[in-house]
Amino acid sequence: MLTVLVAWGVLAGGGVAGGAPAAAAAAGTDLRRSGAAHVAPGVAYGEFRMTLPRGTVHGHLLTVDLADPRVTVDLLYPGAVGARSPVSQLAADRRAVGAVNGDFFNITETQHPGVQPTGASVGPAVASGRQLKGAVPDGQRFGPAMPPGATTEDVIGVGYDRRARLDRLALRGAALTGQGALPLRGLNQYALPVGGIGAYTAQWGPASRVRATCGTDTDRAAPCSTETAEVTVRHGRVTAIGEVPGAGGVAEGSVVLVGREDGARQLRGLRLGEPVHVSSYLVGQGHGRLRCAVGGFPIVRDGAPLAGLDTAAVAVRTSAGIGAGGRVLYLMALDGAPGQTGLTVRELAELMAQLGARDAMDLDGGGSSTLVTGDAYGATVRNHPSGGAERPVPNALGVFSAG
Repeated sequence: MLTVLVAWGVLAGGGVAGGAPAAAAAAGTDLRRSGAAHVAPGVAYGEFRMTLPRGTVHGHLLTVDLADPRVTVDLLYPGAVGARSPVSQLAADRRAVGAVNGDFFNITETQHPGVQPTGASVGPAVASGRQLKGAVPDGQRFGPAMPPGATTEDVIGVGYDRRARLDRLALRGAALTGQGALPLRGLNQYALPVGGIGAYTAQWGPASRVRATCGTDTDRAAPCSTETAEVTVRHGRVTAIGEVPGAGGVAEGSVVLVGREDGARQLRGLRLGEPVHVSSYLVGQGHGRLRCAVGGFPIVRDGAPLAGLDTAAVAVRTSAGIGAGGRVLYLMALDGAPGQTGLTVRELAELMAQLGARDAMDLDGGGSSTLVTGDAYGATVRNHPSGGAERPVPNALGVFSAG
């Protein structure tokens, strides 16, 4: 049996939030609590070590009491979907008291020479109630293999009811024209479904939109489409029509529509000056709207690891878990210092369940894994990123406390 040594924070002023589930989950293991640190009201930081036959795993854990009215959680991002920044910078800019890196993302384009990577994330993203983007097709994602039944639409988020939950956000929307409705298949995404049309808003940023027409729904490395179109709609009317997706920021009050294959043919049927109304929204399966959400894939449900998780690849990993009926959020990142080992996805799921998570998501790992705590003077990186320095990432889950 694995020997687990865990040190985590006890939430000051609120008892041990989620403590009972953690203790129950850890039955039969050697759990030791030490080095607890109060970060802010409702937020605690701790470390843990887990001894495996291949070496020692060292991790960092933020425990967040969402039942504390002083605590909030939001998605941090660098002001644009197609942009990246270190987690410490994202946290410092918003004065977050804690944060971990978020979703997997379009970091490189070696499969499409000459095409610029966008830096945009894989899954849906919601920040401060604003729906930033939709999910790329499953075959276009980056990251470890997902378990059966998971999709790129899966998210972890916190609702306006102040409860965290796993959910699935599907895009709904259309461009309404005089000839009918053109369904939207994407919102600020680095990849569009074959034959689809995607909308790009001012939230996308200046990144090139060419990558959106590369690959297919099942093969990320497939060549870029040769049949594309781009239409700019400003204040409800078509102001520009082109054949190749462009770059540069989208002005407020404008929407750029990018189409490939059938979608491109539909867009080419529009005319300059034609009225077009574009609307889009993300629809969840859970009750109530999510105030923030970030993509990943589920690894724990109802306190048990999911079937089909990878048991071979060992890596530094990041995870977000939920306990106490959605009232406790666990944000965890492993340490990437030399001489320490990582975890398989299956082992990560087992660990999150031991830490008290009834549900948990796998977030981006490797060189992206970063956990920080913050105060009035800035943000401190608590783990050692495996690349030796922080990797700029598209988003992070940030924790705030008004105390």
